[in-house]
Amino acid sequence: GAPNVSTATAVREQHGHDESMHPCAPPDVVVWPQAVGQVQELAALCHRCRVPMVPFGTGTGLEGGVNAVQGGVCFDLSRMDAIAELSLEDFSVTVEPGVTRKALNKHLRGTGLWFPVG
Repeated sequence: GAPNVSTATAVREQHGHDESMHPCAPPDVVVWPQAVGQVQELAALCHRCRVPMVPFGTGTGLEGGVNAVQGGVCFDLSRMDAIAELSLEDFSVTVEPGVTRKALNKHLRGTGLWFPVG
């Protein structure tokens, strides 16, 4: 529904570029899945209809990877932001794709661990 799908020009343009020098190439539609199952269903539909899929995190990339040069569906993964599991013993953490470095470091505060910019 409307809170999870947008064809508004401003939203499409926001999702059609990153911090790179490449010109904006907006997708045809932006969707905000909130669970793995939704991503799977959307990806299957796009595959069946031969529609390009473009993943979008925060839009801070420098390579133009979010530019939808052939249109398609932008999967904004920002609402998939759960931190599922933290293992202090082996320094691993399982996160959903919308988890930001800042959110992860806030979660790690007090453990002696942090996730640096790399």
